[in-house]
Amino acid sequence: MIKAKFNEMLALSNDSTKKTIFVALATCLVCSVLVSVAAVALKPMQEANKAYDKKRNILQIAGLMEEGKSVDELFQQIEPRVVNVDTGEYVADVDATTYDQRKASNDPAQNVLIDKSDDVAGIKRRAKYASVYLVKDGDAVKSYILPIKGYGLWSTLYGFIALEADAKTVVGLGYYEHAETPGLGGEVDNPGWKAKWVGKEVYGPDNQVLIDVVKGAVNPASKTAIYEVDGLSGATLTSVGVENMLHYWLGEQGFTKYLNKVRATGGES
Repeated sequence: MIKAKFNEMLALSNDSTKKTIFVALATCLVCSVLVSVAAVALKPMQEANKAYDKKRNILQIAGLMEEGKSVDELFQQIEPRVVNVDTGEYVADVDATTYDQRKASNDPAQNVLIDKSDDVAGIKRRAKYASVYLVKDGDAVKSYILPIKGYGLWSTLYGFIALEADAKTVVGLGYYEHAETPGLGGEVDNPGWKAKWVGKEVYGPDNQVLIDVVKGAVNPASKTAIYEVDGLSGATLTSVGVENMLHYWLGEQGFTKYLNKVRATGGES
């Protein structure tokens, strides 16, 4: 009966409004099926590419990329872990290789709302658990890579900060996703600016977060220069956003408890 109806519609005059609507709907249906099939078929490849890109970004920010070696080979020196942000303890019953912190931050069952007075990063909510990445040399931890995110001028910036084994000195900082203005806030991607972070300290003597993105250039003779990084020219709000997200994620609302524990234990909190 369906075939007969189909043939009946095709037999109508090309000037028929009924036939025109039928052909348009049939075309939409076929295209929808093709797009759906393609999306399902390509999903494993998309997920693999997403995982690869994440590993590559982590390696770059930690300064671990080496010419001639594959991303998977280099990533073998990194141990993913999951941390309870509120306690600073590792979470044993969550698979660190598959845990999606970004997805968890949007799940009411897995996130916490941030009080407006504490939300300097402008993210509104965060996941209860966070992914961390330990760069290992045998059993020793060489550095810690922590996810960070926060609002700049136009967008939420997603990235990582890598800290040395002392859990306070910067190895590297970088962003893998944002929509800041090219040539202004988009200069967070500039290798020259990212290099300015290396060796900076994020905590002062009393363990308070002192890292600061200053307006203009850092005065190297200043006593606070070790905590300061040049601001982005013409991108004051993006610079402030970077500073704010670091103060959030490295502060009491973020990774402070975890970093205090690993300093005391050498990597095992």
